Amino acid sequence: MGERCCCLSVVRVLVLQAAWALSGGQVRYSVPEEAKAGTVVGRLAQDLGLEAGEAEARRLRLVAQGRRASVEVSGASGALLVSSRLDREELCGKSAPCALRLEVLLERPLRVFHVQLEVTDINDNAPVFPAARKNLSIAELSLPGSRFPLEGASDADIGANAQLTYTLSPSEHFSLEVKSKDENKVSVLLVLTKPLDRETIPVHRLVLTASDGGRPSLTGTMELVISVVDANDNAPQFNQSVYKVQLPENTAPGTLVFQVTATDKDEGINQEIHYSFSDAVSAKIQDLFQIDEKSGEIRTAGELDFEDTQSYDLEIEARDKGTPSLSGHCSVDLKVLDMNDNAPEVWVTSLSVPVPEDASLGTVVALLSVSDRDSGENGRVRCWVWPASPFGLEATFAGSYSLVLREALDRERVSEYEVEVRAEDGGAPALRASRGLRVPVSDVNDNAPSFAQAVYTVLARENNAAGAELARLWARDPDEAANGRVSYSVWDGGVAAGGAAGSSSGVGWRPASSYVSVDAESGRVWALQPLDYEELQVLQFEVRAVDAGEPPLSGNATVQLFVLDENDNAPALLPAAGSGPEAGGVAAAEAAAALSGAGWESGTLWAWAAWGAPAGQVVAKIRAVDADSGYNAWLRYELWEPRGKGPFRVGLYSGEVSTARALDEADGPRQRLLIVVRDHGEPARSATATLSVSLLEAAEAALAAGSSSASSSSAGVSRSAAGVELGPAAASAATNVWLVVAICAVSSLFLLAVVLYGASRWAPRAAVLSAAGPTTLVCASEVGSWSYSQRHSRSLCVADGAAKSDLMVFSPNFPPPPPGPAAKDTQPEPSALLDTVSGNSFLNLTYSLLFLPLLFFGLNSRCCDPGLITAAGDR
Repeated sequence: MGERCCCLSVVRVLVLQAAWALSGGQVRYSVPEEAKAGTVVGRLAQDLGLEAGEAEARRLRLVAQGRRASVEVSGASGALLVSSRLDREELCGKSAPCALRLEVLLERPLRVFHVQLEVTDINDNAPVFPAARKNLSIAELSLPGSRFPLEGASDADIGANAQLTYTLSPSEHFSLEVKSKDENKVSVLLVLTKPLDRETIPVHRLVLTASDGGRPSLTGTMELVISVVDANDNAPQFNQSVYKVQLPENTAPGTLVFQVTATDKDEGINQEIHYSFSDAVSAKIQDLFQIDEKSGEIRTAGELDFEDTQSYDLEIEARDKGTPSLSGHCSVDLKVLDMNDNAPEVWVTSLSVPVPEDASLGTVVALLSVSDRDSGENGRVRCWVWPASPFGLEATFAGSYSLVLREALDRERVSEYEVEVRAEDGGAPALRASRGLRVPVSDVNDNAPSFAQAVYTVLARENNAAGAELARLWARDPDEAANGRVSYSVWDGGVAAGGAAGSSSGVGWRPASSYVSVDAESGRVWALQPLDYEELQVLQFEVRAVDAGEPPLSGNATVQLFVLDENDNAPALLPAAGSGPEAGGVAAAEAAAALSGAGWESGTLWAWAAWGAPAGQVVAKIRAVDADSGYNAWLRYELWEPRGKGPFRVGLYSGEVSTARALDEADGPRQRLLIVVRDHGEPARSATATLSVSLLEAAEAALAAGSSSASSSSAGVSRSAAGVELGPAAASAATNVWLVVAICAVSSLFLLAVVLYGASRWAPRAAVLSAAGPTTLVCASEVGSWSYSQRHSRSLCVADGAAKSDLMVFSPNFPPPPPGPAAKDTQPEPSALLDTVSGNSFLNLTYSLLFLPLLFFGLNSRCCDPGLITAAGDR
């Protein structure tokens, strides 16, 4: 018993060793980093070929190799488990891939297996800058375009998770430029885009953000503190510190009050002085006076009122343009001389804005109060609005006015009005006052979205990828906010399923939404599936743009999508013209059955040719078609085998196989031709046809053609249904056989007509079954019956690879029926009618039968002419 167990253990070990050798001696597992402890990495015991319980019995375990692997083998199940935190960056750093090589020890007998554990990266590390804050000092006179290098961020991850992009917080003075040094390194530059002004912004604080390419993306930031460095060492100086000036209160605006002058010992830009009021001067005083920043001239800007203010203290500052900028100060003490000149005053007591653009006429926009501190005529005030439309003033009581709406508003034409209410007293000279109002107009949804074009034409190549962008549509809505926010959708359109666009041959209807979709926000038109030109040439649909107003308004545009053809269809062989329905052909299934004995030998097409046939004689014709269009469907035929100076050649574009020279016995009894049909697309596609031509004596070729024609007529399909037309030699022989059969048939019909004529002359007269009128000749064939009226003739060519004969059918020339309704009591006498039928029909039938053999002899040469064969086959 012990020996048996030992043998089984040895066999099991041998099988395990064989399986291990076949698998390459190594087991590979993959686990993402940061996997939780206890996560099953793989069924190690099972992958090593151990049975249940054998892993614990043989002490399957990992052998430590220096660094901690963070995995362990479960003694009970033999599975490889995560024992502690896996950090790919700690284990492998930036190396990729991160593969840990583990050794697995198995006892009884002692075996060592190699296990490779690949730790895949996840986006668990955000980009990190060297410092959270970086201080930069930039001279105020630095030129735009100056570049200042910055330290980039680093990401401990690898691959796409470590691909960093940088952005800079919005700033009108700085931008960011990132250049790639190589695949793993980039340089980050801070570019100055606008000159710095330390007096305006002495310190710029920006945030540089680095984002990695993971999903989701992680970011890291660094604050940039940019100090603008200024330089200057001489301040402007006035010649005195206080200037005293007197001015009457009736001084007109713009009157020169005083001119201050300061000097600066510096040169260049540091010597240029800028004059202004100091911050101590109130805004009210600055409204009354203005100072020229270059010349230092102080002029009145408004009306001075002694009753309001008797004196003004103007603090003047002179500042140079150096770096840093320095300044000097002086004071102008202005005394106002009293005059009787109080102007009217206008106040806005209430303002109701914004005004809806659909507000009704007469809506009150503002309430105004007007007063004048003077009395008498000087205190009587007249008010009006400028401009005069669309608002007006209405007096409510003394000193109070209402600003009302006089004309309809249109926010899309004017979104905001600057209204000035003017007042004038009755003094001499009259004094005026004004008050400006800003009246914004709020939007209502009164404009529908409109496209720039009513019809968009889009071109797309077939076999495009699903999701490819085809076009972008944009509709304009002059409204604002939600009223002007436009969403797009496919509204109408489609094609007939199973057929070309616009045709009714397909079954069912496929909407345009099954082919294309429109992004609701951007108006991007993209394909839902690859387009096939052979299925769909033109797709017309409507795109609707709807705004988000209440109620929503919409506009439509028509999109005409034209699919451009690609060369994705190879040429395919077709039955010859003789197998079509106009020539009396049969169904494709019957043709395929007939080919098994007519034109195929182990998948090879064949034809006959007679020895001694002259050069240029057509033996067969290859017909092919390409489902593509245009240049991709233009086919050419090439003789691939045999190459060189063979006895046959093929027409480059016609596909006709003809003799290249006179055939002789040296050419052998059979020639095998390999013909390649190629289109002109890029890349070109092709199909091949193998044609076996048997070389026979002229008599054998005629007998072969005759037997082939007879078998083809009984089966309802010619040998050319396989894509090959027989040559005129075989067709001529077959026509002679049919000519003999036709002569015998016509002679029999002639004898039958004589017997019928005698019987009709001497037999007792019987009632006529029907009156004379337009007769119809009905010809039966495998595809049904063809009817021809009395006045028509028809030329019929029955083709078996080539035309056999022409038959002209003439109808008997019966006299027309009498005019008016044909009543029963007005029928002609039976005897007269029988004479007419017997005489005229017999003569016509006799002439036709006598003429028919001559017609067969005359048309024998026509039907055997290659040019006429093609014409007859096409009819």
